[in-house]
Amino acid sequence: MRQDIQKFYEGKKVLVTGHTGFKGTWLTAMLHILGAKIKGYALAPEDSKPFYDLFVPYNIIESVIDDIRNKEKLQSEIESFQPDFIFHLAAQPLVRRSYKIPAETFEVNVVGTANLLEAVVNLKKKCTIVVVTTDKVYENKEKNVLYKEKDTLGGYDPYSTSKACTELAINSFRSSFFNPEEYKLHQKAIASARAGNVIGGGDWNPDRIMPDIIRSLQQDKIIEVRNPKSVRPWQHVVEPVFGYLKLGALLNEKPKKHSTAYNFGPSPKDHLTVKQFVKIAIRNWGGGEWKNVSSPDKLHEAGLLKLNINRAKKELKWEPKLKSEEAIKWAIDWYKQPDSKQAEFTFNQIRNYFTL
Repeated sequence: MRQDIQKFYEGKKVLVTGHTGFKGTWLTAMLHILGAKIKGYALAPEDSKPFYDLFVPYNIIESVIDDIRNKEKLQSEIESFQPDFIFHLAAQPLVRRSYKIPAETFEVNVVGTANLLEAVVNLKKKCTIVVVTTDKVYENKEKNVLYKEKDTLGGYDPYSTSKACTELAINSFRSSFFNPEEYKLHQKAIASARAGNVIGGGDWNPDRIMPDIIRSLQQDKIIEVRNPKSVRPWQHVVEPVFGYLKLGALLNEKPKKHSTAYNFGPSPKDHLTVKQFVKIAIRNWGGGEWKNVSSPDKLHEAGLLKLNINRAKKELKWEPKLKSEEAIKWAIDWYKQPDSKQAEFTFNQIRNYFTL
């Protein structure tokens, strides 16, 4: 697996926006193992125990700390770096936070993406771009169906809708500036990646199930669960991150074929309820208790969401290697590590994934 993907990225210039975030840090670590020359553009991490900071001593990335809404700075950094690949992950990524800052969520997620793509329009070289959105871009009718890439976009909360709008912005730039039929003229290819609920070591974001579980377990507190019957497409972070890289590689080779959207998620029969997830986490931790609590603010969160991953399986030859229970175990194993060993453990989990 590693050899197949390494030939595309070894020695290549790769720009990662949002590199200081949870998923961005995992992507950066994987690209480092593959031998890429990496530049990051993002805000400083917000967490009290930033995952990204664990890798600063390794000097694996040229880091630019700034806002993607700073259009001139973003364009200047892209021009100076001359990337071969861009993976755009910078975003306001939290559903419940989007209720508090709805306008800012739209500004960061939609306008920020437009700023990036406009900078690429002015780039005078071949460049392949993967924009990461979310599984929540679909008009979710909360029925037991697997959403396909051609299904209607929508969203209930500001975050989900902002990501659906981001998909529309991608389509507009693709049609207007990066039309696959005119690829030989502009040499730009763009695709979007829609991943399910991602778990893994290093995530300390609020209002996410795994960090909430870990904080409670570490403090010997009862885990408070808001929606135990909700169903989500959980997967370990290495799964979609590798999917993004595979999409980028194949998009670079066959831009006309792969300039579209792709879902990345677990197998259709491998979706868990929140209750099942929590019980598996407790078992792997070695103890703990949980209780059902009602959310005091009553903010809407989808109760049922599943993805159809057939396009990625057929066109990218990508499919999940870890079942949900294994993904939870991998994540718990990471959180059991002492701080001094977490960075190396991250690299080792990526190397182990490459052997599956």
